[in-house]
Amino acid sequence: MEKVIKQCVGIDCAKDKLDVSFAVMNSSFDSTILSTTVFTNDRTGWKKMVKWAEQLESQDLQTHFVIEATGVYHEQVCLYLFLLHRQISVLLPNKVKKFAGTLKIKTVNDRVSAQTIAQMGIEKKLDSWQPPHEVFNLLRQLTRERHQLIEEKTQILCELHAEQSGAWPNKKSIHRMKQRIKLILKQIVEIENEMKEQVKEHSWLKEKLAHLCSIPGIGFLTAVTVVAETNGFNLVRNKKQLVSYAGLDVIEKESGSSVRGKPRISRRGNKQIRRAMYFPAFSAIRVKSKMHQLYARLEAKHGIKMKAAVAVQRKLLELMYLLWKKNETYIENYDLKKLEQPKKAALIEMA
Repeated sequence: MEKVIKQCVGIDCAKDKLDVSFAVMNSSFDSTILSTTVFTNDRTGWKKMVKWAEQLESQDLQTHFVIEATGVYHEQVCLYLFLLHRQISVLLPNKVKKFAGTLKIKTVNDRVSAQTIAQMGIEKKLDSWQPPHEVFNLLRQLTRERHQLIEEKTQILCELHAEQSGAWPNKKSIHRMKQRIKLILKQIVEIENEMKEQVKEHSWLKEKLAHLCSIPGIGFLTAVTVVAETNGFNLVRNKKQLVSYAGLDVIEKESGSSVRGKPRISRRGNKQIRRAMYFPAFSAIRVKSKMHQLYARLEAKHGIKMKAAVAVQRKLLELMYLLWKKNETYIENYDLKKLEQPKKAALIEMA
């Protein structure tokens, strides 16, 4: 019998159940599904799943648990496994779907999905999952709640305008709509104050956010949203990965001489970050800065304003990542000041 070199548990997560599959890879790089079963998505089910995996796993190898992200239903089981010091990876549904397309699969159900996830965990090198920092998790919840309230306020304002513009407006309906708008505005202020209080409680976070806000166009809410959505750039390895995570990466479609698709951003990423970077980009463009120069150069090149604005969004996001990692404040003419430093040093020596 050939030696097992890798073992993985694939988990297809639903609200009430977990479809689980155990796969192994031998020294000939052949993969095999040893078992597939179902557990409840609660603490009792998680304990049974871990015991089931222990009965199948080789003791000299670490078992890799791979789970498909399903709303918030996968978070508790991930945290449970993390506290047991198990290796975990969380996959986006679109990545699992694309991998499944490479396999000879005709039937798609929860059982097959679990086997596909286990197969992917065996064949691919996946990043390990870590729970978000407590403050980042809370800030992410607050920023998303604030955005939902703003959308709700916009909808009520449209309904209010329609009611007031009608031939027979209902005064009581208008009064109730205005009351709801006042309540929403009050809650938005409460959320913003709560975010500020959370930042004040963590001096290191306050300092880092101040660095990000030194970038022209970037305000407190934008900085908090980006940092919260990326968990403080914890798992971001480089600028390219960050841009891809935000869905601001450019994709092109060309083939031979006949297919010439227009380059566009993928939009396959975190829409919260894209939404947060939209208005700051236009604010940065209005200021006479490097972002204004970048926008003007790109607009003159191809004449597409929105394309140039997206490039500014991407550049601002990259700057935020660099300043967060370096813990530095934004300097407009950084390269120029870097060149001037040796000259100043030489003048001092001459003196």
